[in-house]
Amino acid sequence: MLRFLTAGESHGKSLTTIIEGIPAGLEITEEYIERDMARRQIGYGRGGRMQIEKDRAEILSGVRHGLTLGSPITMLIINRDWSTGKGPDGVPWMDEMNVAPSDVPFDPITHIRPGHADTPGVTKYMQSDARNILERSSAREFAARVAAGAVAKRFLEEFGISVHGHVLSIGGIHSNSSEDVDWATLEESPYHKENIEGSKISAVRCADPVAADLMIKEIDKARESGDSLGGRIEIVATGAPIGLGSHIQWDRKLTTKLAGAIMSMNAVKGVEFGAGFSQADLRGSQVHDVVKPVGEWGNESDGKIGRPWPRRTNNSGGLEGGMTTGEPLVIKAVVKPIATIMNGLETVDLLTGEFVSKAHFERSDITFVPSCAVVGEAMVALVLAEAVLEKFGGDHIEETKRNWISYMATTAPRTR
Repeated sequence: MLRFLTAGESHGKSLTTIIEGIPAGLEITEEYIERDMARRQIGYGRGGRMQIEKDRAEILSGVRHGLTLGSPITMLIINRDWSTGKGPDGVPWMDEMNVAPSDVPFDPITHIRPGHADTPGVTKYMQSDARNILERSSAREFAARVAAGAVAKRFLEEFGISVHGHVLSIGGIHSNSSEDVDWATLEESPYHKENIEGSKISAVRCADPVAADLMIKEIDKARESGDSLGGRIEIVATGAPIGLGSHIQWDRKLTTKLAGAIMSMNAVKGVEFGAGFSQADLRGSQVHDVVKPVGEWGNESDGKIGRPWPRRTNNSGGLEGGMTTGEPLVIKAVVKPIATIMNGLETVDLLTGEFVSKAHFERSDITFVPSCAVVGEAMVALVLAEAVLEKFGGDHIEETKRNWISYMATTAPRTR
């Protein structure tokens, strides 16, 4: 029902994304998309590349006069570094990444980096220059995903669904604020060396001010030692109706799709829903989310577009049997440290297999965990948008909304 593709290299001329399946009649603007594009670039510990780029997704097709047409939406993101910057060997990126045959000399990358896609990539695609792998496997591709995710977010707004992400930990520093996050505080002007009065909470997208301060100090320490840091993020989606997804087949389960979408993000090494792995040490009576009897519902559900069958807890993270329960979706992910580090690890040469004291280094971030929280929002929004369309269909947004309203009217107890 909904799919998207991205194309482009990190230091190529541009990135492109195509999203297909959004119904006609949805209001969308480049300015709306740009807000998420800018949020992805912000974060303490980001490298010099984000000082060069000013990401904006130019809509090339699928929208007319601010409304979607129902046809594929194409967006173009220009890489400013391609026309202004130079690679590590001093060759301008427009020459190094020229799509045409070129006589410009450049040094191939042969000191492969542990932890990156270099080694399996050059082997699989029979390459003698790791740049042919790292350009596409770079997290720069995330910019195209965020553009597609912004369109999905705009679609979900029509159904009262919101998706937000924040940071739970960076470099072993853990937040104590994982519930009742004030999402607005995460969007304030961030702290950095040119803006020491800015918000440290926003700088690392962590709602705990004490932890945020310690995270910034830990990032500074890692920078001084030429290292990188990982962490944990949490994505929360509210307003999703009960019954998205399916228990019928393994690949139709929403848990399958959400886990796959988050795991597709560079450096993500683990995903959990709700109480996650901690449930392994608890008894069933402590884990399972009891449904409130009608007398306890209060104003939580109006039987049409409210939240029917509310729970006393949400250890499942809003998912049971591969379907949404109507409770908030809570998804956590582990992000490993970035593989490109200034003080590179020992490695081998791609061409000879001989020992090399230091792996290739290219301008990189110390951590991109705060950015991953924004990318995680995009991936969750894309999966939820597909699930909404699968459930409610519609070639025009008003048709989809009619189907949604009709369905929601049937979800409360039959006597209500």
